[in-house]
Amino acid sequence: MDETQLVLAVDLGTSGCKCALVALDGSVHAWAFRPVPLHVQGALAEQSPQAWWDAFLHSAGEILGADAALRRRVAAVCCSSQTEGTVCVDRDGQALGNALTWLDARGAAAIARRVRGRSLNIEGYAPLRLWRWLRLTGGAPSLSGRDSAGHMAYLHDEEPARYARTHKFLNVLDYLNLRLSGRFCATQDSAVTSWITDNRNPHRVRYDAGLIRLLGLDAAKLPDIVHSTDVLGPLLPPVAQALGLSPHTVVVAGAVDTSAVAVGAAVADFETHLYLGTSSWLGAHVPFMKTDVRHKIAAIPSAVDGRYLAMALQSTAGANLSFLRDRILYHPDELASDEEHPAVYEVLNRIAARVPPGARGLIYTPWLLGERTPVDDPRLRAGLLNLSLEHTREDIFRAFLEGVALNTRWMLEPFARLLGRDAGAINAVGGGAQSDVWCQIMADVTGQPVRQLENPIQTNAIGATFIAGVGLGACTFADLAHRRRTRAVYEPSRALRRLYGDQFETFKEVRTRLAPLYHRINAPDRAQGAAA
Repeated sequence: MDETQLVLAVDLGTSGCKCALVALDGSVHAWAFRPVPLHVQGALAEQSPQAWWDAFLHSAGEILGADAALRRRVAAVCCSSQTEGTVCVDRDGQALGNALTWLDARGAAAIARRVRGRSLNIEGYAPLRLWRWLRLTGGAPSLSGRDSAGHMAYLHDEEPARYARTHKFLNVLDYLNLRLSGRFCATQDSAVTSWITDNRNPHRVRYDAGLIRLLGLDAAKLPDIVHSTDVLGPLLPPVAQALGLSPHTVVVAGAVDTSAVAVGAAVADFETHLYLGTSSWLGAHVPFMKTDVRHKIAAIPSAVDGRYLAMALQSTAGANLSFLRDRILYHPDELASDEEHPAVYEVLNRIAARVPPGARGLIYTPWLLGERTPVDDPRLRAGLLNLSLEHTREDIFRAFLEGVALNTRWMLEPFARLLGRDAGAINAVGGGAQSDVWCQIMADVTGQPVRQLENPIQTNAIGATFIAGVGLGACTFADLAHRRRTRAVYEPSRALRRLYGDQFETFKEVRTRLAPLYHRINAPDRAQGAAA
């Protein structure tokens, strides 16, 4: 391995774009971040593809422009990105309007028309259709309409003019790769949530004509599928020139954020990680394709050839903190910064540490945009229960952290059953894993040791770098376990087991009791009537 080589690793999340210069051993030499706005209105949740690209150019330009010697060492560019986003592009690669993000639920009705039967349905799906999706893909289109399948169905039904003009439907990663290399392609993992691929052979994921017909899509509008470690070609000359990189710098296909994080956090089979970002998820590589339909957990193709990635997804995690800051507690003080920034977590440590475990009886349910796992229920909503005059905003802050941890414990139960074993120590990564207090809360609430990795906010970029290293032939996936660096390990407190056990039972009871109310309040016909 050439120890002098660097990778320009790109991590495009919902909050913005991080770029890092990372050595092939995983050490980070420089990084920068630029925010990207998210436009939300009802079920609509969009971002501008051009804003993504501008954020990439500015963050990459900041770290590359500072040191010509570092620029000369860059051998590859490799991206990780938010997933389940959809960009329509024309034949020239120009984006047709804004991208639908993973939070955009406008496709719910269109998906319902495609997956439901006329009479008998299983959790909203016609039995034979559901069996076919599960057998071939390991999953099925989400009834929330928030995945790529829902987006494409929505565009077909509700925006026929844009659908007709679309040359290719691209996921977020695919769009970045198009701008970098000029190639219209998708990776094995970025194509998954279109739910039109046959995933039974993890070495060769391919489109299935029957599934494409079920969604009513035009197969010609789908990009070719490549492996995450494939070299797509050299950087386009204008891009190389703009960044000051060699024209021989190559683009490696990369992976969506969940896959890249998994490569950066834990490659060995069954080794579990927890990502704490705007959303959060539990993940582990496994040697089999398996689905828990009831709890919406599936093992789907990953960036590691021959392995699947078992995933349990929570819709909002760190987003609860930014919501609390910006919508409820905001004023120009020490909290008024980006939730991903390390300084914010230093403040978080100080504030939350002042509050006893249990947040003085407060219970927070972190379902700002419904939930995905272990129930796929877009009508659930966040709530703060048992608030009294004795509580302060510090108590509320800790309750938010504990609420996300309780939801993680809720996901962990069916996730461990899918793995067929105890999850063991959990590797914590993402922006939220910078918080010592939150890591300890996670350990205490879940009852599992939590291993806080070094540079947890940069795990996406480190994972993208490792993928690039495999693509360049500089290492193998088997080499990566020895390159992980641990900052601290948090053991669960035996003294708090009963407290958090009781709180967890209350948390689940809140969902059971309030779900019917949320379903009535947030029924589509009621929402439309209120809007009118």
